[in-house]
Amino acid sequence: QVQLVESGGGLVQFGGSLRLSCATSGSIFSIAVMGWYRQAPGKQRELVADITSGGSTNYADSVKGRFTISRDGAKNTVYLQMNTLKPEDTAVYYCTADIRPTGPATGRKYWGQGTQVTVSS
Repeated sequence: QVQLVESGGGLVQFGGSLRLSCATSGSIFSIAVMGWYRQAPGKQRELVADITSGGSTNYADSVKGRFTISRDGAKNTVYLQMNTLKPEDTAVYYCTADIRPTGPATGRKYWGQGTQVTVSS
């Protein structure tokens, strides 16, 4: 059973920093893209950033220059370093991973349970 577990969310003041982590577990053959989405109250879920197995990254315009995504291939873990946080960054943050499990199961996108990030003004 493949699982993704996020950690690192919390309450931070305007201009502060947080680092989110997402660890995978289970019978994993390979992981392609890993990423972070967020969903604020009353808004649609949006992509924040993603990273390929080769290290290519992609960011939402709203976080470019402030957030950095990285991954540890040996640990199958993805991180999101968030700096200069703003109140509009307040949301539930979800990690994702395009995983091919071992065995006959086909690959698909897996989601974590989400972690709350709240930025106070």
